[in-house]
Amino acid sequence: MTQTEDTEASPGRRRNLGRALLISARPKQWVKNLLVLAAPIAAGSIANSSIIKPSIIAFFAFTLVASGIYLLNDVMDLEADKTHPNKSTRPIASGEVPIPLAIAVALALGAFGLAISFIFADIGLGLVISIYLVMNIAYSSFLKREPVVDILVVALGFLLRAIAGGVADNVPLSNWFVIVASFSSLFVVIGKRYAETQLLGDDASIHRASLGKYPIGFLNYARSLSSGVAITAYCLWAFEKGAVAPKGALWIESSILFFVAGILRYALLVEQGHGGAPEDVLMSDRLLQVIGVVWIVVLVIGIYLSR
Repeated sequence: MTQTEDTEASPGRRRNLGRALLISARPKQWVKNLLVLAAPIAAGSIANSSIIKPSIIAFFAFTLVASGIYLLNDVMDLEADKTHPNKSTRPIASGEVPIPLAIAVALALGAFGLAISFIFADIGLGLVISIYLVMNIAYSSFLKREPVVDILVVALGFLLRAIAGGVADNVPLSNWFVIVASFSSLFVVIGKRYAETQLLGDDASIHRASLGKYPIGFLNYARSLSSGVAITAYCLWAFEKGAVAPKGALWIESSILFFVAGILRYALLVEQGHGGAPEDVLMSDRLLQVIGVVWIVVLVIGIYLSR
């Protein structure tokens, strides 16, 4: 699935079991679950006190279910991960976490996350997370071996997080929001495949069956296509939003510059070989972080001036 390598411990140094399980749950990946805030931010309702509780529930439910999926995925990818230059240090691949324990914890996390979503939130959130769970089990079992399909499934995981935020908070999702979220997700996932192909070279298909079926030319074309659609849709949304809400128009339309800058910065980092783990890029590149913060601030100011 996603490529998050924790290199804090070398293969020769054993971690305690609790820490090894935590690492297997991919805490660096939890930042992706903040996408549940995207819909309420875009709708200008994030400051509403009634939105905070459902958003927190959606975040924790997705974190639990996704962590269970990561554990299950590592179990299913055990043999391939053992020969991977980075993934071989993962606790399950290195033998630090017993397989039966990993499966038991994965099932418990998945069940607990689903229970939270159905009991403490709108049934819609539970359905979205159920779709995410089933989709990722299918991905780990066989879909990850199918080119294009594997990219679409991983990108859909990002999109479902954004949709979950809207469903949990009863925030309507505009067509533009869905398009921007979909193609931005595709752009990130395709960049990940490109970086993996560059890192692994001729051995790419050994570690991920679909990688050997992706010519570099295709990945470059797909990155250009997805980023182009995302930018175009964002521009159309910003101008449309500005037309109906003139008070915040200048701010919303100005956010286009920073959205494009973020896309370009990420594209450069991918080209430099840093896109194999998108969450690591986000957490480590200061310039990308600055661009992202400025983009969000400018956008939020525009949205709230428009209310």
